[in-house]
Amino acid sequence: MSKVDDIIKQLQELSLMEASELVKAIEETFGVSAAAPVAVAATVPAGDVGTASAPTEEKTSFNVKITEVPADKKIPVIKVVKNILNIGLADAKTKVESAPFVLLENVSKEDAEKYKKELVEAGATVQLE
Repeated sequence: MSKVDDIIKQLQELSLMEASELVKAIEETFGVSAAAPVAVAATVPAGDVGTASAPTEEKTSFNVKITEVPADKKIPVIKVVKNILNIGLADAKTKVESAPFVLLENVSKEDAEKYKKELVEAGATVQLE
């Protein structure tokens, strides 16, 4: 195993706090800025800052929530909702007109992102929760 492989393996085992300290040390030692890792660290919810040193679980299931559908995009969004839920056109229309609503609950990350992409392309505003 090469030195690079060893370093990568060690980096994967770091907690968020340790990774943050490493970034600061690299910035000071080499006089560089690590903008991308800072952006990743900023995604930690404010309530989790105190627990950042504890191992964190990655979220594995998501809710797909349609928050808004512009009037001129309702028809394409209705078609996508109809196909995703395998329901009738009238039921899909009723759902879309009741936005905001949770379209799907407890779906995998891959499926949630796929459905979000389809809905956004159709014109809906979508959140993954």
